[in-house]
Amino acid sequence: MEERSFLFHIGPVWFDGTIVLMTLLTCAIVFSVVFAFSRNLQMKPKGKQNALEYVIDFVRGIASSQLPANEVSNYHFLAFSLFMFVLVANEIGLVTKIVTPDDVTFWKSPTADPIVTLSLAFMVMLLTHFFGSQKFGLKGYIKNSFMEPAAVILPIKFIEEFTNIISLGLRLYGNIYAGEVLLGLIIQMVNGLGWLVLPFAIILETTWIGFSLFIGGIQAYVFTTLTMVFLSHKIVKE
Repeated sequence: MEERSFLFHIGPVWFDGTIVLMTLLTCAIVFSVVFAFSRNLQMKPKGKQNALEYVIDFVRGIASSQLPANEVSNYHFLAFSLFMFVLVANEIGLVTKIVTPDDVTFWKSPTADPIVTLSLAFMVMLLTHFFGSQKFGLKGYIKNSFMEPAAVILPIKFIEEFTNIISLGLRLYGNIYAGEVLLGLIIQMVNGLGWLVLPFAIILETTWIGFSLFIGGIQAYVFTTLTMVFLSHKIVKE
């Protein structure tokens, strides 16, 4: 049977309890890691501080490759927070699997759900519009983002905004969801063919988990990079 999420409702509004719990857990992990790694900072970093500074510098490099030098510091920590959240959300579903006898799952990657990834993409695009309006004013922002080099491209620019959200969200969802589905199929293979295939299944499962970890990191990088690309279109003069 297909796995189902735990659902609950507050009044007439229903929520996916599995996604809510895993999203909150992802936020808690990101906060805890950054908090623990940033205690007792030293001028000569070592150990945990060194690891944290490496990630910060790595994400700063992503922002620097897309934004003007004078804008990097303004959006660097937005990029860092986004990268860390997406990275942990991508990988957390590979840690374990908690499924009840009724096939209700309590553990999965939040980014293996299209609603989460599309909501994240929508939030990112709203932020780019906000920062663009903040820099140029509403009139200047509309002209710079939708009417340059000519007003005739305005309909195309509007369509582009929706396609950017869909492509950004579904790209992330597709990669993470496919990885978790294949891991589940390997487990089903053991259940269906018996314990004789267990050694082969362990090798296959371990290999795919390693590959999925790599893909999760790549997708966090791609999502953050594209966010910075879309942001640069809004805060830089055409």
